[in-house]
Amino acid sequence: MGDKELMDQEEIYSKVLRAGRRTYFFDVRSTKAGDYYLTITESKKFTHDDGSFHYKKHKIYLYKEDFQSFREIMEEMMDYIIDEKGLEVISERHKKDFKKEDEVAPSENGSAENFTDVDFDDI
Repeated sequence: MGDKELMDQEEIYSKVLRAGRRTYFFDVRSTKAGDYYLTITESKKFTHDDGSFHYKKHKIYLYKEDFQSFREIMEEMMDYIIDEKGLEVISERHKKDFKKEDEVAPSENGSAENFTDVDFDDI
């Protein structure tokens, strides 16, 4: 059996989630013994200065014996994030030049704007 045929035999069910520069692939595959497991692949597109691009992929293999624990922790983590930050996406933070509000910004002469005012007469 060729590689293509083996790959076709292993893939049972698939879904794709496109999310900006990232794409998530959820694939149900079959083990040699005929049992099923889940692979989750994150694929992220990177563009070079010359316009060419490449993808970086990260894959998780999740087996049935871990489903319940994985689901519980995943739900807990997602609930925590939503409880702490809400459902609104803070899109400004996706910009490369985003600066936190509490970061010290330099003034025109290069010194920090946030400083303690010292009266030298007190020294």
